[in-house]
Amino acid sequence: MVGKLKQNLLVACLVISSITVFYLGHHAMECHHRIEERSQQPMAGGTRATLRTDFNQNSSTLLYNKDMPLIFIGGVPRSGTTLMRAMLDAHPDVRCGEETRVIPRILAMKQMWSKSGREKMRLDEAGVTDEVLDSAMQAFLLEIIVKHGEPATYLCNKDPFALKSLTYLAKIFPHAKFILMIRDGRASVHSMISRKVTIAGFDLNSYRDCLTKWNRAIETMYTQCMEAADKCMPIHYEQLVLHPEKWMRTLLKFLNVPWNDAVLHHEELIGKAGGVSLSKVERSTDQVIKPVNVEALSKWVGKIPQDVLRDMPVIAPMLAKLGYDPYSNTPNYGRPDPKVLDNTRRDGP
Repeated sequence: MVGKLKQNLLVACLVISSITVFYLGHHAMECHHRIEERSQQPMAGGTRATLRTDFNQNSSTLLYNKDMPLIFIGGVPRSGTTLMRAMLDAHPDVRCGEETRVIPRILAMKQMWSKSGREKMRLDEAGVTDEVLDSAMQAFLLEIIVKHGEPATYLCNKDPFALKSLTYLAKIFPHAKFILMIRDGRASVHSMISRKVTIAGFDLNSYRDCLTKWNRAIETMYTQCMEAADKCMPIHYEQLVLHPEKWMRTLLKFLNVPWNDAVLHHEELIGKAGGVSLSKVERSTDQVIKPVNVEALSKWVGKIPQDVLRDMPVIAPMLAKLGYDPYSNTPNYGRPDPKVLDNTRRDGP
């Protein structure tokens, strides 16, 4: 009886296995035929990857590819990158959206591969050449930028440290434009420490360490921005909030984006369709819900330890290079436009 039961179980297992193998084999053949059919279809523009995205209710579409005029916003965190992308997001033809977080990480990984001679040799031997990697990076980054938000005529990405790879991004997206947000490093560092904004590699218990890391990061990005001067526009956060219309007009002209007054009233479009979408987890969200104001410009004054202030020219030499006085602890960034002054009085604490 037991022997017969074992025999029946064995037959059942063989039948199930045969069916499974047949199904998998049939499925694999179908996939193979589909791949062959796709590979035989002609691709417009050679091997250029193109993404098609629904644009409006009339079934119109926008085609995105590596040659489109992408916009990248970057800078050291706490330098006004969120405000800049919110102002651009208010434009009806532009969509930036929240930080993707993955873009600077994949760029850093690609940079690590390129810097390691041994790793590059292994990749080349495996046929994973620079051309293959560049093509893969184009497709990956474009997929993230296009599909993590609503479609728009002009797409932009705001991941602050992505501009550490500005030169590479300019290579794989030849028509892209870059916005480097610059802010007084003392203000940026005080903001990240006082608001406890975790940034990899920055010791939030030390102004000296954070200013040193700020100097290194902004130097890397500023150098690449200057090398690609026709594609990169540095904007000082202080001047943007003091004179928003002047600088947004200058910026939109640089980006070849038509002027729209909505960029001066981003706070009115927060949470609205086609307007400004804010992340609940980004630390700048509670600040950009207000109109442009000068409330945060000098909050760092009187907060930095005396020994750090004394060594400031040595700790952060980029301050002077960027036009800030490292010896002045009561800076005068300029006089705000009347509208900005009104915003500050009305929406201040």
